[in-house]
Amino acid sequence: MTDFGKALHATETAIPGLVVWDVPVHGDSRGWFKENWQREKMVAAGLPDFLPVQNNISFNDAVGTTRGIHAEPWDKWVSVATGKIFGAWVDLREGPTFGNVFTTEIDPSRAIFVPRGVGNAYQTLEADTAYVYLVNDHWSPDATYTFLNLADEASAIAWPIPLDDVEISPKDLAHPRLSDVTPMAPRKTLVLGANGQLGRALRAEFGPSSNVVFATRAEFDLVAPPTWRWRDFGTIINAAAHTEVDLAETADGRRDAWAANVSGVATLARIAIENGITLVHVSSDYVFDGSLDRPYREDDPISPLGVYGQTKAAGDAVVATVPRHYIVRTSWVIGDGKNFVRTMASLAERGISPKVIDDQSGRLTFADEVARGIRHLLQARAPYGTYNLTGSGEPTTWADIARRVFDLTGHDPNSVDRVTTETYFADAATPVAPRPRNSVLDLTKLEGTGFISHSADESLKRYLGAS
Repeated sequence: MTDFGKALHATETAIPGLVVWDVPVHGDSRGWFKENWQREKMVAAGLPDFLPVQNNISFNDAVGTTRGIHAEPWDKWVSVATGKIFGAWVDLREGPTFGNVFTTEIDPSRAIFVPRGVGNAYQTLEADTAYVYLVNDHWSPDATYTFLNLADEASAIAWPIPLDDVEISPKDLAHPRLSDVTPMAPRKTLVLGANGQLGRALRAEFGPSSNVVFATRAEFDLVAPPTWRWRDFGTIINAAAHTEVDLAETADGRRDAWAANVSGVATLARIAIENGITLVHVSSDYVFDGSLDRPYREDDPISPLGVYGQTKAAGDAVVATVPRHYIVRTSWVIGDGKNFVRTMASLAERGISPKVIDDQSGRLTFADEVARGIRHLLQARAPYGTYNLTGSGEPTTWADIARRVFDLTGHDPNSVDRVTTETYFADAATPVAPRPRNSVLDLTKLEGTGFISHSADESLKRYLGAS
């Protein structure tokens, strides 16, 4: 008999992410009514916002009808419309809980959220049982499924009715034992811009893995993205961007910057929204005008000065529409390849005394630090949103950094001549992008997630091999 009047309530199980829910059912002499899926209430109560796209019903005539154990590459919300089932779930995902088993009975007043990769099976306990499940992907013959034998000895499921006495399909009887099951891999991570300085740092941070796909600009066309099974991806890290700030002030550069930093990002946002993917997007201090006399916080109003900053601000606004997103705002990035630090070290080695800007303040951020921070946000499941991520320590000017490079490489720091931005670009023959004078970003929000940035100066020492 259906239990009426229960409050909406969640009960965790021994399988991570597998959660049993008590569902309010309202009944009288005429019958009963329930909200089988009510997104606003259930998400507020802690159910993942899993974005279902299909609703299926399996009707079972006889007591003892048994189906499973099937693990699909999507999440499911399982309930019963009429009748009752004995349900069995086995964790078939890669990881330490592989093989964990949970069983319970489900009637119209109970439901269960089944995460991707958890094997699902049931046995009917009443005739005319209607088994209902919402899924967040459409069935596809190209999807990867994992199966387990209903009679697997290691799982030792205590079926109420012996399997020899019930109706089972030959296909379900032929599934492998647990020892022969290939675990379902986690959803993949796609890293775009894999040959850039941040892309190379992300390669080093994540290491070789069949579950991380690295794509260069040549391999992934944002105008016509590949028709992959996007539901197999859990995260997209966008490390690709048009970053030539001065070139962006030209006619061709402006077009290219908007194409890469806005139109391309809009394509990624659409893919992420449609497929429940977490989108990680790297932003810039150039979204601010640099006029504040304190470090910029994530919620400060944006006010970009030039085309590059405008495109990054527009891209941020697009990414913010994705339900699962991280906007990682950084500044003065130094990585593998041509950069300011290497240029200064080369000048010092050749005995050249450079003129370096001394009226722009910020902190160096090394690409491996950005990669480490991105991985932290994902692994810690930090609240979605925007986070500042730079090196830590006292702010410096570009001239300060240049002098520090000269000093750390054994050369006279006084060889660096401090100049204003106006003086430095006075004789420029091509357009020059306006720069924010204050690029210092407040790190409090990121630190609240448990991530502490390395000192910019200590990172500089390591980069130059001086520590």
